[in-house]
Amino acid sequence: MDCPTEETLIRKKLAGMPGVGSVEFNLLRRVLTVEHDANALASVLDALRALGFTPRTEPRNDAPAGKRALWMLAFACVAAAASEAASGFGGPSWLVVALALAAIASCGFSTYRKGFIAISNGNLNINALMSIAVTGAMVIGQWPEAAMVMALFTIAELIEAKSLQRARNAIAGLMKLAPDTATVLQADGLWRAMEASAVTRGAVVRVRPGERIALDGVVTSGRSAVNQAPITGESLPVEKSPGDDVFAGTVNETGSFEFRVSAAAKDTTLARIIRAIESAQGAKAPTQRFVDRFARIYTPLVLLVAIAVAVVPPLAFDELWYAWIYRALVLLVIACPCALVISTPVTIVSGLAAAARHGILVKGGTFLERGRRLRWLAFDKTGTITHGKPVQTHFALLDRSMDEGRVRAIAASLAGRSDHPVSLAIAQAASQDGGPRIAVEAFEAVPGRGVRGVVEGRAYWLGNQRMMEDIGRGASHAKRRAEALEREGRTVVMLADADNVLGLFAVADTVKESSRDAIARLHALGVQTAMLSGDNPHTARAIASAVGIDRVEAGQLPEDKLRTIESLGSDGGAVGMAGDGINDAPALARADIGFAMGAMGTDTAIETADVALMDDDLRKIAAFIRLSSATHAILVQNIAFALVVKGVFLALAVAGLGSMWMAVFADVGASLLVVGNGLRILHKRFN
Repeated sequence: MDCPTEETLIRKKLAGMPGVGSVEFNLLRRVLTVEHDANALASVLDALRALGFTPRTEPRNDAPAGKRALWMLAFACVAAAASEAASGFGGPSWLVVALALAAIASCGFSTYRKGFIAISNGNLNINALMSIAVTGAMVIGQWPEAAMVMALFTIAELIEAKSLQRARNAIAGLMKLAPDTATVLQADGLWRAMEASAVTRGAVVRVRPGERIALDGVVTSGRSAVNQAPITGESLPVEKSPGDDVFAGTVNETGSFEFRVSAAAKDTTLARIIRAIESAQGAKAPTQRFVDRFARIYTPLVLLVAIAVAVVPPLAFDELWYAWIYRALVLLVIACPCALVISTPVTIVSGLAAAARHGILVKGGTFLERGRRLRWLAFDKTGTITHGKPVQTHFALLDRSMDEGRVRAIAASLAGRSDHPVSLAIAQAASQDGGPRIAVEAFEAVPGRGVRGVVEGRAYWLGNQRMMEDIGRGASHAKRRAEALEREGRTVVMLADADNVLGLFAVADTVKESSRDAIARLHALGVQTAMLSGDNPHTARAIASAVGIDRVEAGQLPEDKLRTIESLGSDGGAVGMAGDGINDAPALARADIGFAMGAMGTDTAIETADVALMDDDLRKIAAFIRLSSATHAILVQNIAFALVVKGVFLALAVAGLGSMWMAVFADVGASLLVVGNGLRILHKRFN
């Protein structure tokens, strides 16, 4: 496709075909996705060929212009210039016409062919408009100008294609991060290089210093520092040792190590990121949808103006037909809204690529545009503001009739069945003390409260004060001790049976070093912050105070967090929610933008979040907001520039001060400038 307006030509052709459902375009990647019946593919491909396109059912890189085509274009330019010179120096008219025809024939066949197909299908794309304009120029005797316009247009199309290819390459570069081969341990004990796509899960791969890692996996032996910047945007290498995860596309810097493959090449974190970005490219942002709607009105309107310019003055005011037809032809040349239409996808894709380079995965242009409008940002506490790896700091036996070891063992057995960080801390403390584990039956997690289960035929509950009150175990002495610990910023859970509260466990989490800086950066951008925690008020307030958060909502169940998000957005501003992408699902879904923390290697976060931060650095949310503002500013610049250029040359054409070759320069020059302006985002820093 040479111009985005050709989308209309294809859409109109396929829309009425039997067996064809939805039709989606990704203009920058030149990918058309058609939902169709099983037997309709052949007719779809035939329809595309009838429009002059060459459909391919597998992706490929754009082939560069062949040498013969370049030589023909060079000849056309020389012939057009010679025709102009012959006309200027008073040469014979037959020579002027012959040179012009030679130039047009050398480079204009493709334009005329595409223009004829477009007109026959009731579509006025750039090829149709150029064909009409050049033919009209020849009819009124402007042979040198007709030749020069066709040559300049062909050159401009070539330059524009190269510029758009650069925008495509911004995303395609991600695919080259992971190497094609990996050194894999064979059944005979030898190491051999294999195609990464052929390596299966469970295989053992060796990585030497300086090599890129080909697949996701878990380190089994060796130690090293790995540069994860291609995935997370982190500036410093991360130490890796047995048990740590490694990811395709990252770089092993120092030592050698072996890892066991955890995902096939098509399912690596990098592959999922690429699929997410490609999907995001296909989803049109609000500005892009507006521009597309505007373009569908703009081109027919300019055509009507051109017809009016050509016929009204001669008929109504007895003006010269020649002069006004020429002005109408100039209008036709600048009628195609290519610069306007291409400016938005180039800018959006550049913004998505820039975000990916910073370790921020944005799931679509809609969210990229919406980020600048954030007024409130709500955070989950555990694993978002804090490290999410609390440790047990306190234990108290409350029922003296029970053995301390027995209480610890029951609590650890219940906690070991849960993946909540507080439960993990209790289970880990018992494990370090060498305590036994007891089988748990009828286990159940109670959201926002705790867990319960049956141990050796007796029911037990392990949870917070709300759970104790729900089951009627809110003993005053236990409550006083819990509140004293909570005022110190600790999270307290209690173990109870059918009769009493047996023991009390205090767990403390530590605040991430980056959290305070991240909150300060958000405040500097005018974003207010809130923390939504299922923890007790004392602990929640202590954590919020430590990092400078504006508003605290404690004791929040999932449905409570949802209601809080709705209340934050009641003033009309956009609301964001940052969490782990799973436990906070209702709030993340309701927020205008959901941020998933530490999404690297997490299928659910990458698939469900609007924006996934590939590491757990909250400061990247401020970087995302700045990127959103920069993207919006460039979108406005591009649209305004394209409209101003079109408006100026429309006025010049009607006034008789513009020529056809000037119109070509204006149209293509505007396209190149908006593409170049959109690509500027790739080189900006947002940290």
